[in-house]
Amino acid sequence: MQISLIGSLSGGGSPVDATVDFLAQARDEGFRRVWMTQMPYEPDLLTVLAVALREVDGIEVGTGVVPIQNLHPMLMAQRALTVNLIAGGRFILGLGMTHAAVTEGMWGIPWDKPVRRLNEYLDGLLPLLAGEPADATGETVTTRGAVQIPGAPRPDVYIAALGPQLLKIAGRRTAGTVTWMTGPKTLGGHVGPALRAAAGDRPVRVVAALPVAVTDDVDGARAQAAEQFAMYGHLPSYRAMLEREGYAGPADAALIGDEATVTARVEELRAAGVDEYVGVPFDASPEVRARTRALLRTLDSD
Repeated sequence: MQISLIGSLSGGGSPVDATVDFLAQARDEGFRRVWMTQMPYEPDLLTVLAVALREVDGIEVGTGVVPIQNLHPMLMAQRALTVNLIAGGRFILGLGMTHAAVTEGMWGIPWDKPVRRLNEYLDGLLPLLAGEPADATGETVTTRGAVQIPGAPRPDVYIAALGPQLLKIAGRRTAGTVTWMTGPKTLGGHVGPALRAAAGDRPVRVVAALPVAVTDDVDGARAQAAEQFAMYGHLPSYRAMLEREGYAGPADAALIGDEATVTARVEELRAAGVDEYVGVPFDASPEVRARTRALLRTLDSD
């Protein structure tokens, strides 16, 4: 199972400089891939990555994830292909449906017909990423035309899918799914089987992101996790995954403990059929974060 790290654009200072530093550090520590989050209030992730991937070689970067509702498929294709051209093929495009509180509350875009919306979006996007023209007339989005970015490699596309219908789309049409706040029982009994059944003989990957802290202060880390990730206990899609797993809240999903304890939790993910675990170090202590990354590096394997 591959072990990766998560990064974000939150924090002070220049997001470009911080991302360059983060990618360089992760690469130098031996990580092969990182995933970067895109929150609606942060700087534009793809713009930042266009610079950072030019500056830092030797590591892959995936978006975890870019929402689709406020960016037309042709614009998404233009930007993703441009970033992957700069990256020399090291860019992975993770996409998601975001949440009603964002689409309707912030953007004034309806959050409805998610299955139709995602299918119609991919009808326009996937041909463009493959260097082909799109001709997709839809109810929620229409895409007609082509983009011309010579030499741009086609990026793999992952979908943030948790429900059965979106998992079917991810399995049939993309490289796999990227999950968050989803535990091993749900990954092994629901996410992986649904994804792979839809894919048939085509290989697909389950990428699972969860908070992690290698620490002797378990109670302190749990308190931090409960505070930092509280909102995911209220968003309906993540609340459903937590309840399916039998977790009372996001702190229960976090991998917390000493090296042996966290290793055992990671092994549960491996046994559940996860292809890539994305660690989200969250403890405020730099020493704990360094200890966490050090363990994760030892667990990475092909």
